[in-house]
Order: sequence, then structure tokens, then C-alpha cells
Amino acid sequence: MYGVVTRNAEELDWPAFGRRCYEVKSVSGQAREPVAAATSMIACHADTAAAEASPELVPVNEDGELATRERRYFDWGYVCPTHPDYRAGLLETIADAADTSGDVRLDDVGFPRAEYCFCDRCVEEFESSEFDDRFAWRATVVTEFVGEAADRVDGALSLTLHPDPYPGHLHERSGIDLASLAEHVDEFVVPLYDTAYGTTYWLESLASGFRDVLDAPLAIELYAVDVEIDDLVHAAEVANAYADDVLFGYDASNAQAAIRRLDAEAREGESYG
Repeated sequence: MYGVVTRNAEELDWPAFGRRCYEVKSVSGQAREPVAAATSMIACHADTAAAEASPELVPVNEDGELATRERRYFDWGYVCPTHPDYRAGLLETIADAADTSGDVRLDDVGFPRAEYCFCDRCVEEFESSEFDDRFAWRATVVTEFVGEAADRVDGALSLTLHPDPYPGHLHERSGIDLASLAEHVDEFVVPLYDTAYGTTYWLESLASGFRDVLDAPLAIELYAVDVEIDDLVHAAEVANAYADDVLFGYDASNAQAAIRRLDAEAREGESYG
């Protein structure tokens, strides 16, 4: 099935889309009202506005460096997954969205990178935990959060993954334990973004890697903004070989054109006896 990811509510009614994902809370911190006809997408631990307004929310490494968008490798600001007030507010946002849309997709879940977080709260919680391994403790923090989110969602719950299927990398980077999370999540979504898709061998490598490591439904999200339709269609064909669903991000017109082309080619390939 093909679908769209959008910030524009009016595009959700376009009939070409079999799936509809609507950005309710973005990494910038901007919020929108959920829509009943679409999966509510919620950026969880990425929130630039909150990080800028309240530095005490921001994860810190051992050198005292904050995980903000001014830091190398970060395109947005982060919030520490153990902060109790932010966590409670985030779970309330998820519950409110689920009441309207039913289905919810959690984006940007977990710690920002392997070297975070060493705030006083995280240090204390780790030291008082049953774990000797900090990475194992972080994974428990993330899994417990997703489990609490799942309790608030009656519909399908999706979780977006950083596009790195190499064994152990997501666990070390963000605290993502795929096996544990699969108990709470109905689907994993992997954005495989390019601005052109002139070549797709890398897309196939990543898609097949995730297909191998996931024992759960997989959706692949492609970037649709200003991408040539022929290249976007070819990328979708590659992704579709490994994914249960393919989503097109942030250009509904291009997404619709690509889906119509894919549907037409599928019909041309049918034969009847």
C-alpha cells in the first residue's frame, strides 16, 4: 500500500493515498490538532522549542555538552527521555491524539546519541538501577516509555527508526531494543531519504537489512520533495520489494503522481485467462 506524510490537512482527502500520516508534533516543537482521517505523527524526544526554552530538559554528555541543534551532528534540539514532567506531557499528547485519530506514529524516540545522557537525574537513575551496563539501562527507559504510550493508543502504534539496520547500532545510538519494542509496536517505519534517488543500490541494502532484522511489519518512507517522478517511482519499486507499505514524504502532488504511475504500471502487468 502507498501513502503520504504531510503537514497539510487538506491533502489527507486525496483519494490516491491508501495511508495518511499527519504531523501533529514536529521536531521544531510546532503542534497541530490531530485529524481523524490520518495517523497522528508525534516527534517525541526531539523538540527544539522546548530545548531552547528550558535547557534543563536537554540531555548532556560527560563533557557537559548539551544536545542542541548548535551541536555537531544535531539538526534539532533534544529532550532527555527521563525527564518526568516532559514525559508526562508527551504521554498526554499521545493519548489526546489517539482519541481523535486512533492510530499513532512515534517519531524521534530515544536518546540523541550514544554519549548521552549524563544529567544528574540519569546518573542517579542508572546507579540505582539493577543494570551494570548503561546501554542496557537506556534501552529499558525507552522501552518503558513506548510501552506506556502503547497503553494509551487503541489503534495501531508505529515507531520510526533511524535508518541503520546494522546489528547493535540502534541500541547503542538511541536505546532502541527492537525485540523488546516489537512487543508494543504494530509497525516500524524507516525513512530512507534522498533528494534525487539517482541510484538506489543503497536503498535496497538498507531496506533488505531492516527486513532481515525486523520480525514485524515494515513501512519505508521516501522523500518526495522536488524529486523527478521517474526516479521516485523507481525508488518506490525498490522499497516495495522489502516493505509492507511505502510512504511519500512532504510533497503530496509528487506522491500522488508517483502512486498513479505505480498503479498504472501494476494494471498493465495484469493478465486474465
